[in-house]
Amino acid sequence: MCLVVSRSLKAPRQHFQSISSRHRDCREDPVAGEHGHRNYNDNQAVLVYLRQHKSGLPDAMQYTPVLNTGLNWQIYNGPGFTGAVDIPKDVWFHMRLEVAGAQAKLYVKDMEKPALVMNDLKSGIQKGHVAFYVLTGATYFSNFEIRTAPDAPWERRLQPMPPGTLTKWSLSPSYDALARNVERPLQSTESEAIRWQDVEAEPPGFVVIYRYREAPHLRVSFANDFSKRLDPQPGTKLVYARTTIDSDRDQVKRLYIGYSDEVSVFLNGKILFRDRSAQNFRDPGFLGIVNPENDTVYLPLKKGSNELMLAVSELGGGWGFICRLSEMEN
Repeated sequence: MCLVVSRSLKAPRQHFQSISSRHRDCREDPVAGEHGHRNYNDNQAVLVYLRQHKSGLPDAMQYTPVLNTGLNWQIYNGPGFTGAVDIPKDVWFHMRLEVAGAQAKLYVKDMEKPALVMNDLKSGIQKGHVAFYVLTGATYFSNFEIRTAPDAPWERRLQPMPPGTLTKWSLSPSYDALARNVERPLQSTESEAIRWQDVEAEPPGFVVIYRYREAPHLRVSFANDFSKRLDPQPGTKLVYARTTIDSDRDQVKRLYIGYSDEVSVFLNGKILFRDRSAQNFRDPGFLGIVNPENDTVYLPLKKGSNELMLAVSELGGGWGFICRLSEMEN
């Protein structure tokens, strides 16, 4: 697929705006526009958007795949996903999105140099339609144009998998997190009764749970009131993830772990760690971006087989985790 989308835009106030390519048979409706929020009618999408309130900052624009109705901006972040750009106010400016195979480029104002280069589109969408999306603020569109170009090959450009990354996992079904004791390990009878799904981490090591489970869409009470961050959040979902670590001796290894939004870490049936990394949780401006350096847990491994289990809960913005093992320094 090769697609070029261009438009002129005028945004008088702070707003969130995007171009979205959705996975649907579009023979009857190739172009659609909408105002809306993060609940999507389609399960999969490619979402490219501007944050005018962050004009000039490193995350003024972002690309994220939408998977099973869930946005993943906390997971897919940094080069190829976010970037800085100056976003004008109260004036018309031009934007263009070029999609060629599994790559895309976003142009903002400057039509010669892309503002954001997306080297690897993550949703797997190879056909669909285009939609406009505005979260808040008055926005005007003009001179919309969409045209196709010669097909480009679908070639993934994956990042390398760093050494020590734990890649082979099994996932449980999703559960109501408030109905579970997240500090208690699963009993052997409970674990045996679960229908586990084997999955493999994608480079550079993310297990993106929205690829396998439907996204919850809840209203988080502490988004605008920091004092409520410890309140239960109805609608929170939880998935257990397990893997096996083989050790040639009794030893302690360092586990680097990133997650969204909450995690409990169990080793051989004992809890070692519990924390939260949700947006607005650690401070009112905290974004909850996932990277393997979010937290460190020290694993007391026994010789032989060790079961590592995570209980990962989701509030919004991306459901997943990344784990890397590292040797302890002498």
